[in-house]
Amino acid sequence: MATMTDAALKADQLTEVLDRQKAAFLAELPVPMAVRKDRIKRLMKLVHDNADALVAAMSEDFGHRSAEQSKMTDIVSVLNCARHTLKHMDGWAKPEKRSVQFPLGLLGARARVEYQPLGVVGIIAPWNFPIQLCLTPAIGALAAGNRVMIKNSEYTEKTSNLLAELGPQFFDASEVAFFTGGPDVGQAFSELPFNHLLFTGATSVGHHIMRAAAKNLVPITLELGGKSPAIIGRGADKAKAAQRVTMGKMLNAGQICIAPDYLYVPREDESEIIENIKQSAGTLYPTLLTNDDYTAVVNERHHQRLTGYLDDAREKGAEVIEVNPGNEDFKSANSRKMPLHILRNVTDDMKVMQDEIFGPILPVKTYTTVDEAIDYVNGRDRPLALYYFGEDGDEARKVTDRTVSGGVTLNDTIFHVAMEDLPFGGVGPSGMGAYHGLDGFRTFSHAKSIYSQPRIDVAKLGGFLPPYGSATQKAIDRDLKL
Repeated sequence: MATMTDAALKADQLTEVLDRQKAAFLAELPVPMAVRKDRIKRLMKLVHDNADALVAAMSEDFGHRSAEQSKMTDIVSVLNCARHTLKHMDGWAKPEKRSVQFPLGLLGARARVEYQPLGVVGIIAPWNFPIQLCLTPAIGALAAGNRVMIKNSEYTEKTSNLLAELGPQFFDASEVAFFTGGPDVGQAFSELPFNHLLFTGATSVGHHIMRAAAKNLVPITLELGGKSPAIIGRGADKAKAAQRVTMGKMLNAGQICIAPDYLYVPREDESEIIENIKQSAGTLYPTLLTNDDYTAVVNERHHQRLTGYLDDAREKGAEVIEVNPGNEDFKSANSRKMPLHILRNVTDDMKVMQDEIFGPILPVKTYTTVDEAIDYVNGRDRPLALYYFGEDGDEARKVTDRTVSGGVTLNDTIFHVAMEDLPFGGVGPSGMGAYHGLDGFRTFSHAKSIYSQPRIDVAKLGGFLPPYGSATQKAIDRDLKL
């Protein structure tokens, strides 16, 4: 009963803040660019001035998370996003002149599109990049002139609590508000009548978010995940490709929605590429347990899930290769750090080939022709990311043309998400909608059509006014021509 009371109290608080934000938004319209920029600068200051505390909180939440990695992926990335936005948002917000049908333009008619803020944007953020994935969409929403409510993940409790503590020091709750809590709060949050809702997380949860938002016809952006393939072409530099796949797979211990989920390689190159991956892992992370550069699996539940994938794959005939450069004893260690595991001879009935892995496990499949890899990708849900390695331009074009994915990086992994001027989003089960840069600004804006009629009576001139006569018939005859 106490839990239900607490949940109901939290739901009331959510509704109260939403009502405050909606009222404040309407009272402020039109939202001046100076005000929008001030909010973004305050968000930058929140991150910049508390960077060390935020990094420490993330490490505590994970059991260990590389400080340098956190600074790059969660601190610097937010600041870079804010700088890019501040530089370009004046241009993004300018009205766009549109053409009008002949001869209305000659008569003085004008048309334009103005980008107007939506109101209040709700953001449900995940745990894997708990600062970046709540604040970068917030920057886009603020640039568009909106107010923002953020629900952070309960899996990164220390980080979420710290954000909730810091938020009021930089923002009134009517501008930006942070919320903590478990699934009950998340459910209540997703059911609020926002003007737009962005969710980043698992595809399975995305179904629930979409149903909840539908109750109030709230438009949504879903940043989900799936199984993102990496394809190595025959003309690729195998050592370089292996190193870059390894980097993308072991960054954040593979807990990235766009990490390479499985690897497709030429059949005759499989052994060499696997050896290159093992060597790359040893170079990047000579040890793991005591290595400050290597991040732990976020909690015991996810560690057991990953271990279960390995057990299931072994039972069904996969060869499991543990990449343990320092020959460390992981079974006896009081740590959730997990070495990279390469899987050979994988089959589609294995759980590791059905679910998004979200950890340091890399299945390897082989092809005779690259068309086999393309057909395999196309036979499954559309991925959030796709990676191709090779110097054959025609083959690269074939892979990108014949597959559909949220985004692509050629000859590397991950990097497309770091490009502020590229939209980031999925397609189908890997998501809908996009943000970052101009695309984020437009996601969180309403493109309002505005038409200005000239002084002349256009309706009468064009035969639109009853009683219909010869002018009407002339207009119809003119437009019926092919």
